[in-house]
Amino acid sequence: VLAAWQRPYLNIFKHFRVEEWKRSAKEGDVAALTDTRMKGTIYRIRGSNPASSYLQLPRAGTQSLGLTGRYLYLLFRPLPHKHFLVHLDVATEENQVVRISFSNLFREFKSTATWLQFPFVCGAASEGTARRGVPGAAPADMRWTCLVLDLPSILALYLSRRFSHLRGVKLCCNLLVKNLCTSDLLFEPGVTFAKARLGDLSCRGVAPMPRELAFPVPKGEKWHDLYDYIRY
Repeated sequence: VLAAWQRPYLNIFKHFRVEEWKRSAKEGDVAALTDTRMKGTIYRIRGSNPASSYLQLPRAGTQSLGLTGRYLYLLFRPLPHKHFLVHLDVATEENQVVRISFSNLFREFKSTATWLQFPFVCGAASEGTARRGVPGAAPADMRWTCLVLDLPSILALYLSRRFSHLRGVKLCCNLLVKNLCTSDLLFEPGVTFAKARLGDLSCRGVAPMPRELAFPVPKGEKWHDLYDYIRY
């Protein structure tokens, strides 16, 4: 059951005050930028080597975020023509730490007892592997993406383990990141509060995106025409 301070969702960057760098760590080329299109601060992480540039929460590997929400939301955009890497460290009920990583560097899915590696396929693969659906450097027209990870399901499916909590997050280059969030609710982009009430989505555990996590949609435009929504 979610602790009261994590309900109905927890805005990780806001709660841990990322911009103060007291409870988070950064290494290499990490910058906070104001993005007019995204209507707020975004973080740009770039570098030639994933190990050399990253944003990490919590600051020390010995600490834990202790976040128990079922879904992790990452609002991000891979930098064009680059490879990126994201690591999530989750604890199981047996107190085993499992690393879940996804990257457009990985060619195929790999798993060990403590590490799951997911290949991330960007919208269209780079030149040379012009086929869609092949991992590779992010294309120039890569869109902002809302990636949703169902952490208990991933652990149960691939490792037959029970999820306890999210310990840590490491966002390596090359990425733009708007936000990170955990919740037990499944947020559906492009669904309004009125429509959610009308369709009574709440009984299915589906809710509209909270404003502080939503991507801006200009008048007359549709969310799904502008952004990508990927659920693991």
